[in-house]
This record gives sequence, C-alpha cells and structure tokens, in this order.
Amino acid sequence: MPRIESTAARLAKLGFADGARAAQLVHQSGPGVEDILDSLVDVADPDLALTSLTRLIEREPAVLDTLRDDEGLRGRLLAVLGVSDALGEHLVRHPAQVALLAEPDLGEARAGLLRAVGADPEDGEPRARAGNGALVDLRVAYRGRLAHLAARDLTGQATLQEVTSELSDLAGAALEAALAIARAETGSDGVRLAVVGMGKCGARELNYISDVDVIFVAEPREGADEDKALRTATRLAQAMMRACTTTTSEGSLWEVDAGLRPEGRSGPLVRTLASHLAYYRRWAKTWEFQALLKARPVAGDLELGAAYVEAVNEMVWSAATREHFVEDVQAMRRRVEAHVRAEGERQLKLGPGGLRDIEFAVQLLQLVHGRLDPLLRRRATLPALAALSRGGYVGRDDSRGLAEAYTFLRRVEHLLQLHRLRRTHIVPTEEADLRRLGRALGMQADPVGEFTARWRRHAMEARRLHEKLFYRPLLQAVARLPESEARLSTTAAAARLEALGYVDPRGALRHIANLSTGVSRRAAIQRTLLPVMLGWFADTPDPDAALLGFRQVSDKLGSTPWYLRLLRDETAVAARMARVLGTSRYATGLLMHAPDAVAMLGSDAELAVRPPQALLGEASAAVSRHAGDPQTAVAAVRALRRKELFRTAVADISGLIDIEAVGTALSRLNDVTLQAALDAALAKAADVTSFAIIAMGRLGGLECSYASDADVMFVHSPLPGVGEREATDAAFAVANELRRLLSLPAPDPPLPIDPDLRPEGRQGPLVRTLASYRAYYSRWSSPWEAQALLRARFSAGDAELGAAFTAMIDELRYPQDGLPDDAVREIRRLKARMEAERLPRGADPALHTKLGPGGLSDVEWVAQLLQLRYAGTRPSLRTTRTLQALRAAVVEELLDPADEVVLAEAWRFASRVRDAIMLVKGRPGDSVPADSGERKLIAQTLGYPPDGSEDFLDDYRRVTRRARRVVDRVFYGA
Repeated sequence: MPRIESTAARLAKLGFADGARAAQLVHQSGPGVEDILDSLVDVADPDLALTSLTRLIEREPAVLDTLRDDEGLRGRLLAVLGVSDALGEHLVRHPAQVALLAEPDLGEARAGLLRAVGADPEDGEPRARAGNGALVDLRVAYRGRLAHLAARDLTGQATLQEVTSELSDLAGAALEAALAIARAETGSDGVRLAVVGMGKCGARELNYISDVDVIFVAEPREGADEDKALRTATRLAQAMMRACTTTTSEGSLWEVDAGLRPEGRSGPLVRTLASHLAYYRRWAKTWEFQALLKARPVAGDLELGAAYVEAVNEMVWSAATREHFVEDVQAMRRRVEAHVRAEGERQLKLGPGGLRDIEFAVQLLQLVHGRLDPLLRRRATLPALAALSRGGYVGRDDSRGLAEAYTFLRRVEHLLQLHRLRRTHIVPTEEADLRRLGRALGMQADPVGEFTARWRRHAMEARRLHEKLFYRPLLQAVARLPESEARLSTTAAAARLEALGYVDPRGALRHIANLSTGVSRRAAIQRTLLPVMLGWFADTPDPDAALLGFRQVSDKLGSTPWYLRLLRDETAVAARMARVLGTSRYATGLLMHAPDAVAMLGSDAELAVRPPQALLGEASAAVSRHAGDPQTAVAAVRALRRKELFRTAVADISGLIDIEAVGTALSRLNDVTLQAALDAALAKAADVTSFAIIAMGRLGGLECSYASDADVMFVHSPLPGVGEREATDAAFAVANELRRLLSLPAPDPPLPIDPDLRPEGRQGPLVRTLASYRAYYSRWSSPWEAQALLRARFSAGDAELGAAFTAMIDELRYPQDGLPDDAVREIRRLKARMEAERLPRGADPALHTKLGPGGLSDVEWVAQLLQLRYAGTRPSLRTTRTLQALRAAVVEELLDPADEVVLAEAWRFASRVRDAIMLVKGRPGDSVPADSGERKLIAQTLGYPPDGSEDFLDDYRRVTRRARRVVDRVFYGA
C-alpha cells in the first residue's frame, strides 16, 4: 500500500486528475508502465490516456516494449489516447494498428481502402468481394487511417488544412470502397455513376465526424437504355449509402446526405447531367449555387463528375446576375441570423461568431465578385478568404482576424469530435472536458480559463468582423488607403451594394464618400459607424432611402457633439434609426425637421405613448408663453405634435404598439392639438361665447390614421348678456382662425379640419348653437346623420357644452325603439350605392382598404347598424369605437363570436395597410399598391420577408373575402 500511495502522489503532481485511480492502474499493469509515465505529462487527458493504454497493454503486452523503444510512436499514440476515447477503444480492439502510427505515410487512401474490401484499385470499376465482411473491413481500415491522421494532427505534424484535406480524401476513398461494395451487391451494367462531393467534403475541409454531402450524376453507357441505366444507378447509389451508414460490429462510418440534389429529398436520387443542368437553369435558387461552390468529383466515374462540375461552374459564377438574387441573398442572411439566435452561445458552428458566420460571409462575397474575378473561385474557406484579401474585397487585417478565428474554431471542433467520434459542435460545460480541450491546444498553466478566454475572444472577433465584412471595403473604395493594401474597385463596390439590395449603388457610393471622406473627427467616427450601419440599412425594405436619410440627418446634426457619439456608443439607437430610415419616408420626413428626436430611439421606454394630460400640459404651456401671438403659439404646438407623431410612428414600426393603440395615440394627440389651437384662437372671443369641438369620424372613434383629417363639428353657446348674432360671428371667426392656424405652411405636418359632417354639409353654417343643432336634428335628420353621430364625442373646448351636445344627440343615435325596417333598408341602399359610386375610377375593389369588399367601411357599417338597432336598450353598445362595438355585440349575443373575430381581423389588417402606405410612401393611399416594388415595401413594413409580397397579397384577399361573407350575412341579411 505505501508504494501505491506514493505513486498516487507522484501521479497527481504529474497532472493526473485522479492520482489514486491512476496508481491502481499502473500497479495492475506491471512495472513497465512506470517507465513511460513521464510521457503522459503533456497529453490532453493523462487519466484517459492511461486508462486506454493499460487496456491496450492488457490486450497486447508487446505494445509496451514497442513504446519504450520508439519515442516517436510513443508520443503519437499517447497524444491520440489522451484526446480520443473512441480511437483508444478502436486500438484496443485492433492492437496491430498501433504500428500504423509509426509510419510516416500510409500511401494512397483510395487504394488502401479498396484493397481492404477485396477490390482491385487498378480496375476501372472496382468490385468488392462478396459477403458482409467487407463492411467490417472497410470500417477497420478507415479508422486505422483516421488514427494515423489524428496522431499527426495532435502532435503538430500536420496543419489544419492538411488535416481537413486528408479527411476529405479519406472520405472520398471510403465512398469509392462503398461503391465497390455496392457494385458487388447490385451490379453496374450499362451505367456510369459519378459521386460529386459537396459541402466540406467537396471543399476538402471535412471534419473528423460529419455527414458527407454528395450529389449523384449518371449517364447510360453507349447503346444502353437511359431509364434502365438510371434505375441501376439509383440502386447503386442507395447501396453505396447503406454501405457507409449500416451499423456493424465496428459501428458505421457516417451519414451520406444527398439532400443538396435538385428538388432536395423530394427529387430523384440520381439524375443525368442534362437533367441536372436543366433544373439549375430553370429552377435553382441562389442557395443552391452557393452550395455548388464546393462541388468536386470524389468517387465513381471521375471524368463524368468533372464534366458535371465544369458545366455547373459557369452557372455558379453568373448567379449574381439572376433575377431575385438580391432577395435570395437577403433571405439567406436572415436564415443564418435566425440560426445564430436560435442556437446557444456554446455552438461552435451556428452560434454567434461561429464557423457558419465566417463560411457564409466568404461564400457570399465569392458569389458576388467571383463572376468578374476568377481568382476568387476557390472551394475551401481559408484559400477563398486569402484570395478575397489579395483582391481587396476584404480588408487585410479583417482577413487575418477571420482566418485566425476560423482556424481556432476548427481545431476545437476537431478535438470535440475526436473524443467520442461523434458529430458535435457544442462546447462542453464540464471542467474536465474543458481541461482536456485546453491542454490539447497547448495550454498548461490554466487550461480551462485560457481556453474559455481564447474561445470567447475569437468568437467575438469573428462576429464583429462578420458584421463589417461586407461593408468596410465599401468605405475603402471611396477613401484614401495605404498604398500597401489592395482596394475594392468602384465597379466591385457597386456590385456588392447591388447584391445587398441597393437599387442605386453608384448613388450609395456617393453618399458613403460624402459621409466618410476627410480627416475630421466627424468623418473618422462615420468610418467606424458606416460598416455596421450599411448592414442594418441592407436589412430594411429600402436601403437606398435609409442611406440617403442617414446622410441628410447627419448633415443636419453632424456638428452636434452628442449625435455621432450617441450612435457610436448606443447600438440600439443606431440600429433603430437604420430601421426607421429604411422603412418610412413619413417618419424620415418628421425626423428631418426635428433631428434631435434621434435621442428618443435609445429605449422602448422613450417610445412609450405619452399620456394626453402630459401632452396637454406641455401644449398649454407653449400657448401661454406666446400669449397674444396665436400663430407662434400654434407653431410651437405643431412642433410638439410632429415630435409625438415621430414617437408613435417609430413605436409602430418597431412593433411596440398595435393598430388600436396607434389609432388611440394619434387621436388623443389630435385632441390635444385642437385644444391648444382653440385656446390660441379663442383669445379674442373668450368673453363672448363658449365653444366646443365635437370629434367625428375616425377622430371621434379614436381610430385616426397617420393621414387622417380631423373630422369635427363646432358648437357654441353665447355667454350671458351677449346677443346670439354677436356670439355666432365670434364663434365663426374662432372656427376659421383655428382652421387657418392648423393649416399654415410650415415644416410641421398640418392638421386639416374637415367640418363637412355638420348639418346640411358644406351648405350649412360652419358653427351652430346647441339649440340650433337640436332644432335641425329633431326636424330634418336623416338615418345617415344618426349613423355619423355614432362617432361623435367631445374633443376640445368647453367640456360642459360638449357633454350637453353628446347628451342631446344620444336620443337620435341610440333610438329607444331601434330602427324601423324602412330605415334599415335605406341604410343598406346607401351602403350599396356608396360601394358602386364612391370607389375611385380604375381602382381594384378587392384591394381598396376603405371601400373594397371586406374593407374598413364594410366592418364599420356592420358595427354601426347593430348600434342603431340595439344601443337604445343595450348601453354596452354605446361606444364610438368600431372594435369595441363589435365586442359588445358579442356579449349581447347580437353577433356570433366567430364573426366578430373575422370582422376584427379584416379591420385591423386594412387599418395596418393604410397606415403602412402612409409610413412607407409619405403620402396617403387607400389601395394596396399595384406596383410590385411599392407593394414589396408595404409587405416588409408589415413584417413579411423581402420575398413575401405575394403572400401579403394572398393574405389580404383571404382575410377580406372572409369578412365580406360575414357582411353579406349580417349587414345585408343575405
């Protein structure tokens, strides 16, 4: 026991995690093992290596003498055993293969694996020996070569590129041997079959354990029937795949994945060359050409495989000129970003700053620029990255940083997979696993801490560089550069911008030059900002507008100390600003005249809708400051309104508020504006008459859009001792002054006042007393006026007068006995006539959001008819709001809940479309645009992807069709 205990202490000092267990193993294996213990000190996991070594010696004692005599073999074997439990297990089962690790070179892999399955490498179509033993022999031979390569890798005798190339060639050799097994199983008469490697196998950058991506190409031999040849080739391909994936006593090799073939798993497994080319010419998407960047013949008929690669290469490098290339690129970038967000941060491949980030960026730049520059046509990532750097398409320092990160991440990936020979990309959390990784990478002092720090640093650097990779050289194309560094040509810069979605790349380059050229501090900060901003612009519906808007705002605020500092230091502000500028001409226009509103973009809290009372307090203070100068006072109020319109628009674009909240915010803001303007206009009539503004239409329903006028009626009441004529003249002057003040030319959006819903319309008096309104409604009112009054509510002015007015009209709009049948028929006739006559000439009824079938008018008239008929006895229906009325009708069992859902969905959708039209175009519109470009911008603003314009159209038609069916049944009684 004392001897074991002293050995345990020594082993613990040598780096064994479990010194007592290690001592036990050494004791059980005999004295010879102690002679090589010092060689275990530097391996990644001494405990793991000792466990496998003692099992190996137990199986084949002669191994110990060999290791004591051969220092090179000892170093290689222990390096493998200290990393790979799976390869240790393999060598225990096949100790004779230990000797392979001593060989400097095992010869050609293809010949070696073919011989292992009993096939002749010199045969044009090698055929394996019959029987199941070939599958086992293939796996044993393959893993022996894998162990040999791992030994050279782990002892620093092979570079990463040498390792990945040999792994790819070894996979190709295994596919060749598997095909020989398939020929023995199914025959191969009358057909030529090529196996084209794709992905990492095609690029000669394969992992230790990975799916091997392939495409099968077949041709009938001369005189053979094509259909029969394709059936034979399909059986061959299936048998070859089985030979790799079937589980035996020696396990399986890896999955063979043919999913990158035309039509994916839905398409035929094998096609002729002509069939492949026909598909790629007509149907292929950009991502398929991206995949074809890696294509390389790896097994079977190499001449046919080379013909395939040569034929598709021409299409690969012209992919950037195809229709929808930009949309495809954007979709691909979104897909990668989605993967990044979905995967955990410990994902080496798909996590932030992972391998996919780097590979995707390199491939995309190759697709964009490889058409004009053949030097970029490289399959593997690192050679392609180097070529991009030499050509000036990627900055030299960026290229170096990405290459270092990629190399580190690939080495970690290999170590993870070698451990159990399993396909994994997850960085473990257990300290023992992290310790093994760190030590395998040469970190001895603090392997866990050093490894974690280096991994995170490389991942962060890769992510940072990936975000700038597309955009930083664009600045270099228009700025001075050190002579030693290559420069992106103007043509190449324009091509890249076009590929990223910029419609006017030359104009974009001019804006970039204007922003970033010079030696000022402002230009220096812009050079830091723009690479990231350009990427964010590219993700918006209109990148050109975003960049133009950014230049305009920067021109206005560039000399302001806080502006560029805010964008540089507050990522959220810059990102949201990019989205707003690239989405909404309306919001951009508001920002142009109040650029300091940029400051509110930093947080969701800043974009919260402000309470009406707070706004009214600020507006009233502005009016008080400019007492006696109503024009200046209302100008200040309109400036406040502009700022709040911007706040609401940004919250809307950012998805922070829904369409009902948008309508309420805009309506309350208009109330405040009317109240403040009325306060200014009333100054000369304050002692003559009291005055109230009654909101009508969308303002009354708290459903204003960005383009809404203020539908109102004016009511006044002479003060005691004032004659009615004098009071009416004063009220008329107040109303006209109010309209003038709110429509004066100014940088701020006007608030047009529309009083046409008053009694007698435009022919009637602009202002009436309460008694005059009462007299008119009691004698002359028609059903449509009662319907219009359903929206009436007090908006501004004298609250008591407003309350008296709404109380007076309640009897008219909420009749106790409901509507007589003839009134219902008249309302229905009026609605039908309006549909026929008021639709603008040339408008597509199905796409008109207001008057079209299932549009806003349809839904609102359903709600209003229910109110006119039943609100007299059911107070819950007494609301000015459409959706609230529909919900109340469900509670009162006047409307089926399913119908309410359909109608509300249509109303919300149509309202969102109207608002989106205003946001995007900066001018109002009621119809879904016929122009596909405009419709695409609207669709993206509503949350559809860049290629989702037709989905948006289909959704709108579907939602409104369903609503119209409800309208026909509920409103018209059909």
